[in-house]
Amino acid sequence: MVSNLFWLTDEQMVRLRPYFPKSHGKPRVDDRRVLSGIIFINRNGLRWSDAPREYGPPKTLYKVHLRRTGARTFMDVFDALAEICDLFSPEECWNYFKAAG
Repeated sequence: MVSNLFWLTDEQMVRLRPYFPKSHGKPRVDDRRVLSGIIFINRNGLRWSDAPREYGPPKTLYKVHLRRTGARTFMDVFDALAEICDLFSPEECWNYFKAAG
């Protein structure tokens, strides 16, 4: 197991819970695992295929990233995170969202 993985805290997840879709009969992916993996990938400049297996399948991370970016969910999530932690510098946030389209 990789020791330098990034994981959102319980406090951060409670704050972010309203931004995740509700389950409609299908089991949901682990939101903490997936969002932590997406943040890890972006913070380290990795390709999706290089995601550590602890975050789940790279294809899942990528698909969730695409859906949430298109729905502007990540903008809301990062705004919420900015209120409780110093995860990203303003430049990192700007570059991330500029690249996401």
